[in-house]
Amino acid sequence: MSFVQPTEENEIIEHAVQQLSRKYAGKFDESDIVPIVKESYQSFADTKVRTFVAVFTARYADDRLRAMAKNRGLINDAPPSVLFVCVHNAGRSQMAAGWLRHLSRGKIEVYSGGSLPGKDLNASAVEAMREVGIDIANEFPKPFAVEIVQAADVVITMGCGDTCPIFPGKRYEDWALDDPAGLGVEAVRPIRDDIRRRVEDLISDFAIDIK
Repeated sequence: MSFVQPTEENEIIEHAVQQLSRKYAGKFDESDIVPIVKESYQSFADTKVRTFVAVFTARYADDRLRAMAKNRGLINDAPPSVLFVCVHNAGRSQMAAGWLRHLSRGKIEVYSGGSLPGKDLNASAVEAMREVGIDIANEFPKPFAVEIVQAADVVITMGCGDTCPIFPGKRYEDWALDDPAGLGVEAVRPIRDDIRRRVEDLISDFAIDIK
C-alpha cells in the first residue's frame, strides 16, 4: 500500500504555502493560508494516484483562497461564478464544469465539488468528454468548501440532497441527471449531451458576450 512520508507531506504543504503566499500577497497572511493548504492536502489522503497530490493540493487551496478573497471584497473584478455539486465529484459535476469552462471561454468562473468525493474520475465520463474535444482528465474529485459555496453566484446540485449549505442571495438549481457511475461510454453520452444543453441555457441566463 502506497503512502506519503511525513517529510513529503511537509514539503507539499510548504511548497503550496510559498506559492500561494506570493500569489495572495497583500490579501492574506501566511497564517490564513497554512490552514487552508493543510485542509486541502487532507482532502486527498485517499487519492489513488499519489503523484498528483501536490498539484491537487495547490489547485484546491488556490480555489478556496480566491473564493475567500471574493467573499471579503478583496477581489472586485471577478467574473460570475458557478459551483457544480454532485455526490462523488467524479462524473456529472466534472462534465458540467468541463462544458462550462469550454463554452464560456473563461468568462465564467467554474468550481465543482462532491458531498462524498470519490477517489478518481469516472473513466467513461472522461472518455465521453474527450470525444467532444474537452479534456477533463487532469481534474480531480474534491469536497465542496463552504467559502466556495458562499462565493458562487449560482449553485447547481446533482443528486446530493440537502448536504449543500444554503446562503441567501444565491441562485440554486437541482439538475435531475442520471448517475454515470458504473456505466459505459455509450450510456454516458446522452448524459453528457443533456448537460451541454443545460449549460448552454445557464450561459444564456448570464447574458454575457462569450464571442
